[in-house]
Formats: sequence, C-alpha cells, structure tokens
Amino acid sequence: MPVSALAPFRVRSFRFQWPADLATSWAFEMETLVLGWYVLVETASVLLFTAFASLQYVGTLIAPMFGVIGDRIGHRNLLCMMRAFYATLATALMTFAYLDVLTPVHVFVIAALMGLVRPSDLAMRSALVAETMPTPQLMGAMSISRTTQDSARIVGALSGAGLVATLGMGPAYTVIATLYATSLLLTLKVSDRHAVRHAVGEAGANSARPSPWHELKAGAAYVRTTPHLLAPICLAFLVNLTAFPLLNGLLPYVAKEIYRTDQTGLGYMVAGAALGALVGSLALTRHGTAIRPARTMLVACMLWYLMLLAFAHIAHPVAGVLALMLAGCAQSFSQVPMAAMLLRNSEPAFRGRVMGIRMLAIYGLPVGLMISGPLITRYGYLATATLYCAVGLALTALIAVRWRDDLWRREAPANAH
Repeated sequence: MPVSALAPFRVRSFRFQWPADLATSWAFEMETLVLGWYVLVETASVLLFTAFASLQYVGTLIAPMFGVIGDRIGHRNLLCMMRAFYATLATALMTFAYLDVLTPVHVFVIAALMGLVRPSDLAMRSALVAETMPTPQLMGAMSISRTTQDSARIVGALSGAGLVATLGMGPAYTVIATLYATSLLLTLKVSDRHAVRHAVGEAGANSARPSPWHELKAGAAYVRTTPHLLAPICLAFLVNLTAFPLLNGLLPYVAKEIYRTDQTGLGYMVAGAALGALVGSLALTRHGTAIRPARTMLVACMLWYLMLLAFAHIAHPVAGVLALMLAGCAQSFSQVPMAAMLLRNSEPAFRGRVMGIRMLAIYGLPVGLMISGPLITRYGYLATATLYCAVGLALTALIAVRWRDDLWRREAPANAH
C-alpha cells in the first residue's frame, strides 16, 4: 500500500482512535451475531427476531441530540462515556450467562438499552476524525476508518457465533466485554482538540449559551437549507430502509430458512459481505482522492441494489456469498464518499449535529426490518427482497434527478476531490 494511503496514521490522535474504533466495531459485530442467533433459536420466531434487530437502532431517534452534546463537550469525551456504557452492559450480560439465568427477556432489555446509544457511535467517531484530521487527508482517513467496521464483520462473523457454539455464551461475552474495555482505554488517549463553537450569527463570547434544543433546531435548519447535505441524508434513509435489512438484518433468517445452514454458514455469509466491503474501503484509501464523491455514491448505490437483487434470487450458498461480496464492495463505494462529503462540506461548528442527523437516517433500518417480518411471513423472502430492491432503485434514481445540480454536476461542492 502506498505511503499516501497510510498518511492519516501520521496524526497521533488517529493512531489511537483507529484501534479504539476497531475494538468497538469487533465487539458490536460479535454481540449482534451472538444475540441474534440466540433470539432466533430460543424463540423460533422471525417476528421476534426482527423486533430484536430493530431494538438495536431505537437510539437513532435521539442521535441528533448526541450530536449536540458532542459539539458541546467534545466528541472524544462523549465517545468515552458511550464506550464505558457498552462495557457495563456487556459485563452484566456476561454475568447472567455465567450464572445460567440468561433469558430472551434479558437480551431484549439489554439490546434496548444498547440501542439507545450505539447508533450514535459511528457519527461521533466520524466527527472526531474530521476534528483531528487535515482536510486533504479526510477521504483517506474515512476510508481507513471504515475498515474497522468491515474487518469487524469478518472477525465477528467467523468468531462470534463460533465462540458460542464451542465455548458457550459466558466465555463469548467475556471476549466482548474485554473488547469494549480496551476500546475505552484507547479512546482516552485520543487528542481532545474540542473547542466550544457557536453557530454563525449568534452572539459573542459573553452571551448566554443557547439551549440544546435551540442548537438542535439550528442544526436541522442548516441541513434542510443545504442541498448537498440534505440529498445524501435522504439517500442514507433510503438505503437503511431497503438495502441494509437485506445485507445485515435478515442474513440469519436466510442462513437458517433458505440455505438450511448453521452458525458457521451464517458466518461465511456475513464474512463474504464484509470482505467485499473491506476491499472497497481499501481501494478508496488508495484512489479516493481521484473520485467524484456524489457521483460515485449514486452509481454505487444502484449497483448495490442490483447485487442484492441477484443475491435474493440465488439458491446456492457459495454463489450467494459471491453476490454478497460484490454487494459489500458497492456498499463501501457508496457509504464512504457519502460520509466524507458530509464532513467536508459541513461547517466545523455543525459537524456533530450533521452526523447526528445522518444517524437519524438509520431509523430506516428498524422500520425496514419491522416491515419485512410480516411481508416475509405472508409473501416469502424472495418477493420481499425483490420489492425492497425495486423500490430502492426507483427512489435512488428519483434522488439523482431531484438534486442533479448538487449531486451530478462536476463543479458541485459535493463532487470536489
């Protein structure tokens, strides 16, 4: 890999943040697969499984407020508090498992508590990268940062469910709790370069500080009146509503009910999608500065839906994994430029709120999962997946046409190298 691809690691803060984010992402993925499989096996209900998956994203509704808090107290400080919370919950569930008193009720309660905080982690880590990274290196830094999620899906897929199958829930959660604790310690070493900023037009240093609600409304108004921020956030909601449920949430159902495989087969499926995403992220670390972010985002989203549509119609697991790899690669080429574009084109004082509103778009994922449960029960997985892909393709094209001057024009700020 060229030296330029590793340039973000010259920044001391990033050298601590990257492994901290990596440990958190690994723990997230292992936890999701371990608990998702546990709920599916213990309850034997696709409706309860999709409800559990949806609980992990309830915090998207309050993600913009996390952005306000991050802009106020510093994104590093907020991340430290969040990761201490993860470690506490994981330790509690680990204790239940060792005491042999764990039930689906415990899992649902802990998933709900985790879901209040977890969706904002990605937003805050992205804002922290933008806060500590020189602008010319932002695309490369976001691409490298993305590898923490992609590699985590591979590690989680190949080890998470396997740990439960071979060692049991208690030892598996010991690993997860340890990862969260490690993440917290590393995050504490990240540079705290936060400075309190006020929105443009507010009073000077001696004025009273605006309320959090006022700051939240200012952030929402900023996004609403900035087309090259509003358009990608609308697209983010769409892919969370129609693409991510197929690529992430419903894979345990496909493994169990369509491919008739076990945790190992599910691990290969998730790892295939993650490997493709990792390849895409690595490619962007090398060539990210040469692309037009908004154009790349739109084209990659269309390819993503086409790969998911192909996956839905493939009956053989090996071919299905190959399709998931291509879908994962397209996912990275859509999501990394989207994140870099949002951060690069946002005023520094609004970055936390912009990314918080971006995370609000993730609420499309639990909505998509909850809708998919009844649809699969009544019409089957194939029809549901086909419908989701068709809707996604049509609305992506509509977004491209509606904001063509802001997303497709070469001279548009969203397409700046």
